[in-house]
Amino acid sequence: MSGIYIHIPFCKQACHYCDFHFSTVKGKKEAMVTALCRELELRKEEFKEEVVETIYFGGGTPSVLSAEEIDRLLAMVYEHYTVGQDPEITLEANPDDLSKEKLKALDDSSINRLSIGIQSFFEEDLVLMNRAHNAAEAEDCIRGAMNYFENISIDLIYGIPGMSNKRWRQNIEKALSFKVPHISSYALTVEPKTALASFIKKGVVAPVEDEVAQEHFNILLNEMEKAGFESYEISNFGKPGFFSKNNTAYWQQKKYIGIGPSAHSYDGLRRGWNINNNPKYIKAISSDVLPIEIETLSRKDRYNEYIMTGLRTIWGVSLEKVHLEFGEKYLEYLENQAVKYLKEQLLYYDGDRLLTSKKGRFLADGIAADLFLVNL
Repeated sequence: MSGIYIHIPFCKQACHYCDFHFSTVKGKKEAMVTALCRELELRKEEFKEEVVETIYFGGGTPSVLSAEEIDRLLAMVYEHYTVGQDPEITLEANPDDLSKEKLKALDDSSINRLSIGIQSFFEEDLVLMNRAHNAAEAEDCIRGAMNYFENISIDLIYGIPGMSNKRWRQNIEKALSFKVPHISSYALTVEPKTALASFIKKGVVAPVEDEVAQEHFNILLNEMEKAGFESYEISNFGKPGFFSKNNTAYWQQKKYIGIGPSAHSYDGLRRGWNINNNPKYIKAISSDVLPIEIETLSRKDRYNEYIMTGLRTIWGVSLEKVHLEFGEKYLEYLENQAVKYLKEQLLYYDGDRLLTSKKGRFLADGIAADLFLVNL
């Protein structure tokens, strides 16, 4: 299974916590869509042996595109790539974009999955994050979307300064009340050079506290489990049959092509990333030049990536795979490094697989980093 990711680098306004590549100036939107179409054409040979099972519109805010622009991009995919039957085609969307008319147009398109950036159902949280929608729109858009789409995911953020455990529980309860089949939930992180980082430094906003985030995460795990969701990855919870195929492919290290400025690609041995500048991207593509840097991954790099992605998921890390793909020394290193976490019950073995325990889930990235190979 392979995937195509299409980065739409436009937003109505900048969220205070976001460090993704985007622009609030949408004057070049038409030129950007033309460039995205051309990049899809230029890179078709990379996937000539692949069957595309997932197409994902990310950003930025892909829902700023019209249904016609989305259809134009999808037409290019179908023209130049082999697409499997019933592919998962996801559009990330903000609540303020999902009017009844927009939802109807998206329903008429090939989009079959919506990922809606709710983040919180409380006005004070949305204001702090500088989201473009309000609390009423957050609820209304989900009700409207459910009239047209079955496969809906919503995003929530926890660990927000000032968010009590009670308010976090209320956020979860509200999300569950809509009976959507998938919820993604992330801890608020303070990225350098964001407005949030500046506000915290100046004392305008209280610091983000790891202890609060961990409490919120544990509440999340318990509430989602009670509601019948499976935590198939640390930040992602799905009902049976509704795990994100796109995200699962990333964690299981399947091949994908990233189209658009700042988009990343992966073919199993190499990673590539496009230039993160809209005008330079458009100029390069218009000259049939791919503005991409490529890195060939060493065996050590590939091992470390497998450890990181594996420990975040319910599939864990296969000892047999480590042995077969990386060798005996890598396996010995992994097993030796894991001993202290096994004793602390943060990791456990399930047959051939090494997994994080419920107790260790919030700490998975840190544990993985300690299992990384630096020298061998």
